[in-house]
Amino acid sequence: MLKDLFGKKRKYATIPSERAARTGSVEEGERPKREIPEGLMNKCSKCGTIHFSKELEKNLMVCSGCGYHMRLNAMDRIHLTVDEGRFFEYDANMISEDPLAFAGYTSKLEQQKSNSGLLDAVITGEGTIGGYPVVLAVMSFDFFSGSMGSVVGEKVTRAIETAMQKKYPLIIFSTSGGARMQEGILSLMQMAKTSAALAKFNEAGGFYISVNTDPTFGGVSASFAMLGDVILAEPGASTGFAGRIVIEQTIRQKLPDNFQTSEFNLKHGQLDLVVHRKDMRATLTKLLDFHTVKEDVSHGE
Repeated sequence: MLKDLFGKKRKYATIPSERAARTGSVEEGERPKREIPEGLMNKCSKCGTIHFSKELEKNLMVCSGCGYHMRLNAMDRIHLTVDEGRFFEYDANMISEDPLAFAGYTSKLEQQKSNSGLLDAVITGEGTIGGYPVVLAVMSFDFFSGSMGSVVGEKVTRAIETAMQKKYPLIIFSTSGGARMQEGILSLMQMAKTSAALAKFNEAGGFYISVNTDPTFGGVSASFAMLGDVILAEPGASTGFAGRIVIEQTIRQKLPDNFQTSEFNLKHGQLDLVVHRKDMRATLTKLLDFHTVKEDVSHGE
């Protein structure tokens, strides 16, 4: 009797499933099943806060719980950055081939195109920001982890050359896991090619803003991502050459918790400014205003 009186009670009420509601009974162990529309909710991978997707989009894909800046598709970032979303794309039909006949690479490329809706890991073109014409190159981590292959290097180089020809400022948003190993030395060559193009751009008096987003590593960080006249980064973005685990195993030391974050890199002189996503467009406009030579319309005395 006492056992019955003080026995374990259920902590939560049972919500009958649709079948139980029809039959009027709930079988032991049966759990209610409810359909939740796909894409309705989004969970922050850093703090676990659950967001309504529409509210998260209004907040520019920044977690309201911890401020984590979630990754953006290249086209989404372009529309957030240029005036009225107007953008003229360069080399839109350039696609990666399989120069080394690397096993499975061709099928993986097709899968990446299908999953991301992109043809490769970077989109280049021109638009205006705050009324200033600019050439943009925007990388996307959701295509092959933003890895740099021949197409990425070629498109970035052409964008640099176009900016030099038109005398437009250049802005590159970087995100990458590094060089694309399926293209071997052809991928590594893009580091030298893009860096050489930027050297010529600099000699010609061009103005280049580099924006590092999470994550930016490997060959991209060792080339154009860290060669800007001004280097910006989003809060919390990881930037470096080798990854944290590789470095810790090499030096056999524990690294600081914030190692390779934007805040750490700013403190150690690797960045010029950490900029929240909601302030990025205004910051770029201000920088363009500072560094753009105004046309002299005076007619003398």
